[in-house]
Amino acid sequence: MNQKLERMKELSALLTEASRAYYQADEEIMSNLEYDRLYDELAALEKETGTVLAGSPTISVGYEALEDLPKERHEAPMLSLDKTKSPEALAEFAGDHAILLSWKLDGLTVVLTYQEGALVKAVTRGNGEIGEVITNNARVFQNIPLRIPYQGELVLRGEAIITYPEFLRINEEIDDVEARYKNPRNLCSGSVRQLNNEITAKRHVRFYAFALVKADGVDFQNSRGKQLDWLKNQGFEAVEYKKVTAAQVPETVQWFAEKIQHYEVPSDGLVALYDDIAYGRSLGRTAKFPRDSIAFKWKDETMETRLQAIEWSPSRTGLINPVAIFEPVELEGSTVSRASVHNISILRSLKLGIGDRIMVYKANMIIPQIAENLTKSDNVEIPKVCPACGGATELRSTSLRETDTVETLYCTNEKCSAKKIKSFTLFVSRDALNIEGLSEATLEKFIGHGFIHTFADIFHLAKHREAIVQMEGFGEKSYANLIQSIQRARETTLPRLIYGLGIPNIGVANARLICRSFAYELEPIRSATAERLSEIEGLGEVIAAAVVDYFADADNQRALDQLVPELRVEKPDLSASDSQQGLSGKTFVITGSVEHFANRNELKAFIEERGGNVTGSVTNKPD
Repeated sequence: MNQKLERMKELSALLTEASRAYYQADEEIMSNLEYDRLYDELAALEKETGTVLAGSPTISVGYEALEDLPKERHEAPMLSLDKTKSPEALAEFAGDHAILLSWKLDGLTVVLTYQEGALVKAVTRGNGEIGEVITNNARVFQNIPLRIPYQGELVLRGEAIITYPEFLRINEEIDDVEARYKNPRNLCSGSVRQLNNEITAKRHVRFYAFALVKADGVDFQNSRGKQLDWLKNQGFEAVEYKKVTAAQVPETVQWFAEKIQHYEVPSDGLVALYDDIAYGRSLGRTAKFPRDSIAFKWKDETMETRLQAIEWSPSRTGLINPVAIFEPVELEGSTVSRASVHNISILRSLKLGIGDRIMVYKANMIIPQIAENLTKSDNVEIPKVCPACGGATELRSTSLRETDTVETLYCTNEKCSAKKIKSFTLFVSRDALNIEGLSEATLEKFIGHGFIHTFADIFHLAKHREAIVQMEGFGEKSYANLIQSIQRARETTLPRLIYGLGIPNIGVANARLICRSFAYELEPIRSATAERLSEIEGLGEVIAAAVVDYFADADNQRALDQLVPELRVEKPDLSASDSQQGLSGKTFVITGSVEHFANRNELKAFIEERGGNVTGSVTNKPD
């Protein structure tokens, strides 16, 4: 008995800390699968022993709201839902009554109050009894009606969410990989609870109503479904639902399971709710759960496979993430062969070894994860050198809480090519070498595999054909298109090259000014003094110094020496002087479509190469 009580205390502390991190600090310290497993173990022990410890996650409702926003007590407690992973249990719950099956959205629950047709208050769920007032933020949700036809007091509950495409867009704008959000729910929580609602507006938060609390004077014919339909008529987006009988539950669950594969709104399961309002209310509630509804969580499909390798993926911050590569398996309708292990601490806790038999699943049916290691050979060696640059690596420990530390692996080389991902991205951009098919994400993969160390390496990617065509997102056709684009990029101009080098403060226009001043010859530019560069009209001392400093760096010079033989740099015809061309000192504006040039940028370059200037808007200056 004592051992069971000690285990209950241990589980309660673990689950409480995980919930606190997830709901208050927007951190994820264990997977949903692990949380559910530990929760079920605790609930079983409580049932077996007949003991429930104070503060147990099986009876507590939530956590205190943060201090940053005003607090307000809810008129009625917002309880959690009991849960199941069994469609049979859902059918049993339905019994002889019709139920509504709807998405269980994975965001932040918000209560809205309208009076005389206007939104007057928005409060988060908080700890179920006291929430945070976020009215100003709710006013900028993407799809929320600020005024509605109904003039009485309306109180409703719904979920604030951020869609997967929006989540990916926001994360791509964050350079620091470690600072990126782990999932849409964390991002939404931080976005909804901002003190400045301008930030909330930029995050494109959406709201989906899932329950009507109060709307006096409206006859809903004792139907929850009619309540949701009425909310739609008031201008709200309501959670998608299907009204079903017990016999229809299995096929309806399957319908939702298939749809979630392409559903842009984060969902971690379904909710079953009696359509009969009076019957549902008559059932009352337990200390934690209402009896008129139950949550259905996806029973994660797990498959056994074999770990083939650990790929070490460097990032621009120096962080090197372990990625598990395993024999491909079919999961939730798609083939998966890799899963992030996140950090060294998780890798060691799983005791991963090459050849191990592992169980993999898709968290929320979307993100591949390792659920369990069946073999635990623990033979993975932590690399002592970075796979991108060969520089020394080091382990760093970060304290998250008093008793928790996370170990991560870093590259110590300040000039690591992975840390210079932005420079490679600029080099292949449209105004530089214009290499299609080399997105920032693809460059990160190639650099992480050690394919690219310098600009010149891009022109030798054909050496890695076999590995590239096997990479996720690639194939023979994508590879062929990439190689063709690289070959086209060999034909370029000096301004494109100078701009593509990524010299600080050198944009497209400044690159053209410099090249024109040095008659489109590279060597004089490489050896130019700050005084000579400063003489160029429109350049200035700061930009001149930046150019000199760039070419004074031996590594930059070496990289350029390797790059130049790969290119055929076109030199404009300077046989006719600028004055003979009649463009010297003249100002142009380019509008409309172009016929004799590929695009406006090409025409702009043509004009500037002949001494003309191009402006972006029509004024009294153009000739």
